[in-house]
Amino acid sequence: MKNKILILDFGSQFTQLIARRCRELGFYSFIIPGTSDLKRIQDFEAGAIILSGGPASTYEEGSPQLHHGFWDFIHSENLPVLGICYGMQLMVREFGGTVKPAHKREYGRMGVKVEKQNRLYAGIEAFEAWMSHGDETEKLPAGFELIASSVEGAVASMAHNTKPFFGIQFHPEVSHTERGTDILRNFLETCANLKADWKVENIIHSQIDKIKQSVPADAHVICALSGGVDSTVAATLVHQALGDRLHCIFVDTGMLRFEEGDRVMKMFTDQLHLPVTRVNAESQFLEKLAGVSDPEQKRKIIGAEFIAVFDQAAKELEKKLGKRPSFLVQGTLYPDVIESSGGDKLSHTIKTHHNVGGLPKELNFGLLEPFRDLFKDEVREIGKKLGVPEAFIKRHPFPGPGLAVRILGDITRDKIKILQHADEIFISMLQKEGLYDQIWQAMAILLPINTVGVQGDGRTHAQVIALRAVTSSDGMTADFYPFNLEFLGRVSTRICNEVRGVNRVVYDVTSKPPATIEWE
Repeated sequence: MKNKILILDFGSQFTQLIARRCRELGFYSFIIPGTSDLKRIQDFEAGAIILSGGPASTYEEGSPQLHHGFWDFIHSENLPVLGICYGMQLMVREFGGTVKPAHKREYGRMGVKVEKQNRLYAGIEAFEAWMSHGDETEKLPAGFELIASSVEGAVASMAHNTKPFFGIQFHPEVSHTERGTDILRNFLETCANLKADWKVENIIHSQIDKIKQSVPADAHVICALSGGVDSTVAATLVHQALGDRLHCIFVDTGMLRFEEGDRVMKMFTDQLHLPVTRVNAESQFLEKLAGVSDPEQKRKIIGAEFIAVFDQAAKELEKKLGKRPSFLVQGTLYPDVIESSGGDKLSHTIKTHHNVGGLPKELNFGLLEPFRDLFKDEVREIGKKLGVPEAFIKRHPFPGPGLAVRILGDITRDKIKILQHADEIFISMLQKEGLYDQIWQAMAILLPINTVGVQGDGRTHAQVIALRAVTSSDGMTADFYPFNLEFLGRVSTRICNEVRGVNRVVYDVTSKPPATIEWE
């Protein structure tokens, strides 16, 4: 990939969407902190750079700034740069313009008019854009010209007269901005003169080559199979690269969905023909999680316990093979890394994923994570190319920690059984009524509260099940699914009638953001 896009993140909640849009247009994109040192920026060898938005004000003391040598590097390489919101304001100040608090802040949809034709707006004259800023450009820097204004008269976009430097004061990456994808395409293809070369086939070939180069010819590898799409596609890819040197371990934590262990083992052996060993570790996990309610602590315990199981499996394989497997394959995705790595960027850690921040500091394995830089839909596309059955590819995401992060509060066997039963009713009804494939992810959650009810003409004080179903393209943003209320009523009736210990069902109508898809 020669036409790579480097995104410098200054803490915007939309930064991940910039990466998604670039990849959708056929350009590999990667996010690093906006304050990264110059060597890290140079080593990426980008074809163009995008500066993200962010919540800070450029004129405030302590606000995040680019490395002091950044613009010298940009000039020397003549690299195209697009500044979005905070990124544009950094450009304004760097080149001698001024930024001030806006007299009238612009949030939400706002009309934008193209004032002067420019390559960035080829074929575009006026559109609705998504604004989210409290500062504005008071004075354009020397060498730049105004190319678009908001209907309120504020600077909406600027361009340098001779250099490929562009700034926009709105968010082209969000779906609310009309022609936003066209603007990004114009920047990448017309302004930066790059050619799209990000294809699934390239990923497969490059990752297989990388795995072969990373793993010595006499080394064996363990793969952590959860039964989900990500780890299964990763196992299929690694199996193509290493053949019988791959040893898949399916850990049944006891916190899977109803009869999930039996179902996924049948699929692994009958359909995917992967070499899989099942480890029943329910008691081991529940013992470690006893009395633990904090979701971050749950994830860390589960991450450490998974490694302990794999370590034991490696010892047993060592007896059989005469040497210990030295690598561990995981289906880690880019969203897992983004949400877990708050220390490596200017936005906050959302939650620690058990397979990223939940791993212990000392591992006895080298990690193989072929999808660490990919989004969910990209992994699904790879799975199709590798021959993974379509029905399996369409399965909803399921968290590695399993029902541990869908039982709010402490975890017991009784609570797991309650949630498994309720979740099975919900999912089976979605499948039966043709709704499953319209939804990105659906789940039941057991809440840590009891409410008063009436069942069998008697008073009950029982638990509450929350239902969650969302639509999404990559899991980074999501909207709740607008069920027909009659359907929700039938689901509620079945759960309350068939699941002992439950007398109330509620439906979550929160989007991401502000919520995450999972509750923990």
